Amino acid sequence: MTARADPGATISFRPRNVGRVFLWGGTALVLLLLPLLFRHGFALTLLSQMGLLIIFALSYNMLLGQSGMLSFGHAVYAGLGAFFSIHALNLIGAGTWLLPVSLLPLVGGVSAALVGVVFGYVTTQRAGTPFAMITLGIGEMVAAASLMLPGFFGGEGGITGNRTIGAPLFGIRGLNLGSQLQVYYLIACWCLVSMAAMYALTQTPLGRIANAVRDNPERAQFIGYNPQRVRWLMLVLSSFFAGVSGALTAINFEIVSAENVGAARSGAVLLATFMGGAAFFFGPILGAIVIVLFAVALSEISKAWLLYLGLAFVLQVMFAPGGLASLVLMNLRVIRLGRFRRLRDPYLGVLATAAVLIAGVVLLIEITYHHSLDLALGPTISIAGLRVDTTRPEAWAIALTLLTAGAAGFAHARRGLAHEWSAIAQEIEHHLRQHPVEPER
Repeated sequence: MTARADPGATISFRPRNVGRVFLWGGTALVLLLLPLLFRHGFALTLLSQMGLLIIFALSYNMLLGQSGMLSFGHAVYAGLGAFFSIHALNLIGAGTWLLPVSLLPLVGGVSAALVGVVFGYVTTQRAGTPFAMITLGIGEMVAAASLMLPGFFGGEGGITGNRTIGAPLFGIRGLNLGSQLQVYYLIACWCLVSMAAMYALTQTPLGRIANAVRDNPERAQFIGYNPQRVRWLMLVLSSFFAGVSGALTAINFEIVSAENVGAARSGAVLLATFMGGAAFFFGPILGAIVIVLFAVALSEISKAWLLYLGLAFVLQVMFAPGGLASLVLMNLRVIRLGRFRRLRDPYLGVLATAAVLIAGVVLLIEITYHHSLDLALGPTISIAGLRVDTTRPEAWAIALTLLTAGAAGFAHARRGLAHEWSAIAQEIEHHLRQHPVEPER
């Protein structure tokens, strides 16, 4: 006797998201191949710090972008995770703990999550500005305690460790994190796993209700959810990934100090998240890359790197308040609808005039910095391989000329780009009205 299929039954088939598979596979491939393209020691250090800040910024965006919580003390969780991890590393070196060094991020994550359970219960009692002020107070409290409790925090000198101790990774001799390349691949692995886990969290019911609490906590409470409990859970999970970043920081630098829990680090992750775009998952990734380029790469070239970072942030707020991710998605939309060719010439005009403007700004800033701070070292400086005498009026005249001409040209080119962009946006809106997109089922 054979069973017959019910003719009234419906069979649903959900196709595999091939684009998502290629995206994550491509990300893993990029992380794998980057050291082959950038083999210099400084480049590996730069890439490692990018990976650390990417995890940290994505964990922060779980609060800011997904849950609507502006925190001024997120470095507390990453820093305490780093301190617990460096102590665990020293216990491994003493033979007290039998734990592979490559699993220290779990120690940092769990310890930071436990701290988040305590601090999060207090901070999430309020939302909005009160939450921000409470996190600022807790951050300052922990920063002060880091100097008052030298037994745990190590005082001003911090606590050092040795990442090469313990059993070799996978039992293979030579895989002991002795080289920066091995450390990079460890950070890359944890970065990929953390990114995937945090993205998966956005697709869960908790991630969705966190968005609801962010947008309208009263309605979320009306349908039966406790907004404070949702915020608390998100903060604990965010603390876990911040602790993972802190543990990897301890492994990378082999030292943890009071700076790891300071306000500057909390400000840096806030800046990275906002510059990249808190409304998009990949926004903090872009912001983390930009911040590391400024703080590590540019700081090796110019003493005025903080000024350049501030100017970049101001310009981003003025012209791209949605962050770098919003610019990327806006242009991808135009490309997908086949209208980017009309923006090619306006973009070239904006880029060319912007290059002149940037050259004038950089020349003026570098001359001013050298003339004010380092004139005792000699009157000349090197900018892009060119020797410039800061005491001669010709240098100042060239800088002001480039600045003035670049500003005038950039303003004109920007108006042309804005006009063309507005026309394309109206055409796209009209096209979407005529051909509405079917919602996914």
